[in-house]
Amino acid sequence: MPYSVHLLASRRHGTLYLGVTNDLARRVDRHKRKVVPGFSARYDVCRLVWYEVHDRIGEAIAREKSLKKWRRDWKITLIEEMNPDWSDLYPTLNR
Repeated sequence: MPYSVHLLASRRHGTLYLGVTNDLARRVDRHKRKVVPGFSARYDVCRLVWYEVHDRIGEAIAREKSLKKWRRDWKITLIEEMNPDWSDLYPTLNR
């Protein structure tokens, strides 16, 4: 089962949310529908702008913890290397 580390944004250079999941499409859909009240719902953080896939949950969690320590400008560079236009990648996910 693949595990994904992902970054969501409210808009280009907007508020960022970093997370890890075993079902990226489902998780992003829950953010978009604001199913769970909290940070992402409050700040309308629902645009999938970056993700990477790992085979093991331990690897994904370690990567997430590492990225949480990164400075914001490093995260922006990471996003723009994969997705320079900050397009919502959710529609491109295979379901």
